[in-house]
Amino acid sequence: MTLYWLALAGAILVSLAGQVLLKAGSGDGSGSLLIQLLRWQTLLGLACYAAGALLYIIALRRIPMSVALPSTALGYGIIALLGWWFFAEPLGAQKIAAIALIAVGVVLLATA
Repeated sequence: MTLYWLALAGAILVSLAGQVLLKAGSGDGSGSLLIQLLRWQTLLGLACYAAGALLYIIALRRIPMSVALPSTALGYGIIALLGWWFFAEPLGAQKIAAIALIAVGVVLLATA
């Protein structure tokens, strides 16, 4: 069972990396969508999403979907922190409280 939980954790982490890479690939928002799609960060981000999907499929072989999918919600909190760290996105008290609520909910579901 541990292998499947590791696959789920890997799916979450690889998807987070994909999200950061897609943001980096967007640059300053100027230029065409085609240019953005062909940036190495965007292409690598999309590859991360594909790898995350494959790991998620492995996780679903033994982890109930009612636990696996809500567990991916941990990514919302982590991505908010990564956005703050890498892209100087605001992270106020309300966002921190929301992240804490999500984390508590995921723990409750995973241990039920």
